[in-house]
Amino acid sequence: MKLIIQTLFFLHLIFLSCQEKKEVFVNFLNPEIDYSGRVNLNNKEVAELYWAGSSIKMNFEGKSVSAILKDESGDNYYNVIIDEKLKAIIQPDTIQKTYTLAYNLSKGKHTVELFRRNDWNRGKTQFFGFKINNHAKLLPKAESTGPKIEFYGDSISVGYANEDDSGADSPLGLNTNNYLSYAALVSRHYDAKYQCICKSGTGVTMSWHPLTMDELHNRLVPTQAQSLWDFSLYQPEIVVLNLFQNDSWLVNLPEHKEFKKRFGTTAPTDEYIVGAYESLVSKIRNHYPQANIICTLGSMDAVKNGSKWRDFIELAVRNMKDQKIFTHYMPYNSSKGHPSILDHQQMANSLIKFIDQNIKWSANLKN
Repeated sequence: MKLIIQTLFFLHLIFLSCQEKKEVFVNFLNPEIDYSGRVNLNNKEVAELYWAGSSIKMNFEGKSVSAILKDESGDNYYNVIIDEKLKAIIQPDTIQKTYTLAYNLSKGKHTVELFRRNDWNRGKTQFFGFKINNHAKLLPKAESTGPKIEFYGDSISVGYANEDDSGADSPLGLNTNNYLSYAALVSRHYDAKYQCICKSGTGVTMSWHPLTMDELHNRLVPTQAQSLWDFSLYQPEIVVLNLFQNDSWLVNLPEHKEFKKRFGTTAPTDEYIVGAYESLVSKIRNHYPQANIICTLGSMDAVKNGSKWRDFIELAVRNMKDQKIFTHYMPYNSSKGHPSILDHQQMANSLIKFIDQNIKWSANLKN
């Protein structure tokens, strides 16, 4: 009898040990994974992330969680957010690897999120799935009952070099953090779903690179003209456009290759510029018939007092005669460089104040 009891006891210990070591693999297509942004799920083997601000989120129980990733360039960075707090930053390798995101977690529910910090010019990141260990259990994702916001913009909205404390505007490494951009800050203030269709150097009439926002705005994979986004998948209550900063510089650079490609030797007229902006906003309106659209500018020199670029936006919006299209200008940062973390917070505060005072929308708003 004693031998039987001892045997049962050891079998019980083995069972508990197996339970603790149990691993749950959560495939990238699992419906409980919550994607934000334009994430390419058309590849049946992997999810692909390009756009700044794209994120992957999951609720779970377990003592540790990891992610299986592979990067195109090895030069992309992701915030690791555990239970809504930043815990680490990872730089996925060009070889498929498993990255531990958190360990020694307490018993109970946890949330893990991977948030892309930087622009899509560094290439895509492939996500294969999560692994949960030790009393592992996948939990349902939160119901999507909050509002949706979408941003169209350039390096300012990306958050380019916002963590470069030297003020040198360096594009290297960890200097760019979209999570602390004004766009992401505004979205989190309202507990809103967030999409950031932004690329550094982008303009309305021309860009520092070959694509204007008119050519980019409807893409899923930003590098492929034939890869079109399905706008029915995400209908935001508020759309924010922050564009013209790059146009304001490029119209004065007739020797730049993009100027020559678009306009030859003659700069675009004011009428052309206004018409191009109006055309872009009209296309976005067609995609989102019910959205409130905020045409903004800031916080670099295109928004300073006396800037004709503010006038161009005002004229384009007046021409459209749409009561749900607004203008708002964020404070000029009086700096030669891109907005800092502090500048982004001030921009976010400015935009939040404008939204609260001028826009009625269906959302569980924070006061």
